[in-house]
Amino acid sequence: MRIGIVGMGWVGASVAISTLHSGLCTELLLADAKPGLAEGEAMDLAHGAAFYPRADVRAAEIKDMLDCDAVVITAGRGGRPDETRLQLLRDNASIMRSIAAELAGARGLLIVLSNPVDVMTHVALEASGLPVERVLGTGTMLDTARLRQMLGNRLAIESRSIHAQVVGEHGDSSVALWSGAQIGGVPVRRWSGWTESDEQRIATDVRRAAYEIIARKGSTNHAIGLVTAALLRWALRGDRRVLTVCRVQDGACGIRDVALSLPTVVSHAGAVEVVEPEMSDAEREALHRSADVLREATASVS
Repeated sequence: MRIGIVGMGWVGASVAISTLHSGLCTELLLADAKPGLAEGEAMDLAHGAAFYPRADVRAAEIKDMLDCDAVVITAGRGGRPDETRLQLLRDNASIMRSIAAELAGARGLLIVLSNPVDVMTHVALEASGLPVERVLGTGTMLDTARLRQMLGNRLAIESRSIHAQVVGEHGDSSVALWSGAQIGGVPVRRWSGWTESDEQRIATDVRRAAYEIIARKGSTNHAIGLVTAALLRWALRGDRRVLTVCRVQDGACGIRDVALSLPTVVSHAGAVEVVEPEMSDAEREALHRSADVLREATASVS
């Protein structure tokens, strides 16, 4: 199993170490535009080989990754304090377009992390010319994990026992699907002590999480590294898990030609089947507003 990572900043490094600890790959290829950075990270990671399942780690060119089972793209500049993901758009779109064009003809999956991830997934699809299901972003997988963690803290329940999802944009217009949130088959809204104000507060905290972290340490990297390693593991093993990844939609929930997150069956062939979740009328309207935000942003760099 060969995996490539393009972009060896904070996020790329966290993806690399999390992927190595997962034991998924036998070869990990690293690339970065900054001279020497990928080589330095490869050397550093290789020196820890005694502490993760066997894998060869080396620096490579993007062209060397065409035969990888998956290529993860994290390249681009990170967000600044109080800057929205969509404000990163113009700076990162040209970078993504260049990288994805080099990966035209790749045989594996393209996994996009660069923000704004929804728009960057659309850019990567167009520039690479790959089938739509093989170009996917981490989307709201991290938002969903944050939602479940915050719910778990509020209710004193282990987060993996909570079934709740965030859909739409990985950003300010994301939509938490409270109407379908459950714990052990019991709707969260029927849980003892739960109130509507909890929903408003937690949804806001999920949207603000990245801003709060960036204000303190300059970047978010560890959680998205773990998210990406899990996505790679479940996809490349062909587990057919339902995950809130983003891909360019082709009619699900009445949305077309825009990349955003919905529950999606993910396998070694990529984001192969979008699942339309039950939503309240208000949630459906919010999802379509999120799609409109992303459609406008995507058009601005087309």
